[in-house]
Amino acid sequence: MTIRPAEAADLPPFFVYLDDHLRDNGRDGTPLFQPLSRAQSQLPPGLKVSFIEGLAIPVGEPGWRRLWLALDARGSIAGHIDLRARPEPLARHRAMLGMGVHRAWRRRGLGSQLLGAALDWARSQAGLAWVDLEVLSANQPAVALYLRSGFTMTARIEDMLRIDGVSHDLSYMRCRLR
Repeated sequence: MTIRPAEAADLPPFFVYLDDHLRDNGRDGTPLFQPLSRAQSQLPPGLKVSFIEGLAIPVGEPGWRRLWLALDARGSIAGHIDLRARPEPLARHRAMLGMGVHRAWRRRGLGSQLLGAALDWARSQAGLAWVDLEVLSANQPAVALYLRSGFTMTARIEDMLRIDGVSHDLSYMRCRLR
């Protein structure tokens, strides 16, 4: 498995992978891992633009984004992780994290490897001090992974979301880089 930063040429196959990945959201025993209705679990059009534009924006500027891909021996995308600017103008010292692992590669340690790559990169960025994430609280595999990787729970908000008529708690987590 190779984990490397994504380039602009990687984005078309990444969008195909991500659309397929999002279709797993809450299906076939997989916990909901995105706050999306099962019927709407596909790549939102605006997300493509934020990746395309964000990769070209310098870190520390509004809208920046960095993406890493895990590629298997055939060069297929097995997982991804991204860090991006927080939307708050006075939180430039923090980044938001998102990630996913292809169904064929889950529960094999790839999530830990992706987190390690992204957090190592974040630690090398002088302006970043924290990485934040939001996760559906019932997604216990993800919560456990983040805790093992050095994140701490900041808050759990009960009944934060109602997805397909079901109440979901949302957990906020953070990792101090320095």
